[in-house]
Amino acid sequence: MTQLPPDSVLVAAASGEVGALEDIYRYFAPVLIQYFRGRGAGDPEGSCHDVLLTVFSRIPTVTGGMAGLRSFVFAVAHARIVDQYRWNGRQPPVGEFVAAADHRSVESAEETVITLAGAAEMDELLQRLGADQREALLLRIVADLSLAETARIMKRSTGAVKQLQRKGLIALRAILEDGE
Repeated sequence: MTQLPPDSVLVAAASGEVGALEDIYRYFAPVLIQYFRGRGAGDPEGSCHDVLLTVFSRIPTVTGGMAGLRSFVFAVAHARIVDQYRWNGRQPPVGEFVAAADHRSVESAEETVITLAGAAEMDELLQRLGADQREALLLRIVADLSLAETARIMKRSTGAVKQLQRKGLIALRAILEDGE
């Protein structure tokens, strides 16, 4: 660390002189960044800026000249790094997501309806739906057509087909759950 600036810089900074604040920044920033890197901070530059913003807001209260300011700067820096360690200690571990290793699955609405009702009952259940809902479900699930293909066949928008399918599945689920 180079020689501390004279105490007059601190006095000028306390009175709001921009040049003095810049001098303090230029003196402490490289050392703070190195300190934070040495401590393993995730964002050394950001931590440095946070510390200096705190210090600049409290410069008028600093006693002991530039030596007192140096002590204050590193007391604030130490508190920041301790806070980071505490915060990191409370966070759950983060690992890389590997899609091939993720075997979780949720049954789709279509699978739920098919599971709850056997194939024999399906015809009867579909007859209880409105014609458009029935057609949308037959084309989407039984024929395994895409939304665009189904929409083209039914001469409807893809949004309308989505709604018909959704409402039809909800109706089928309600029928099956009520045991009608």
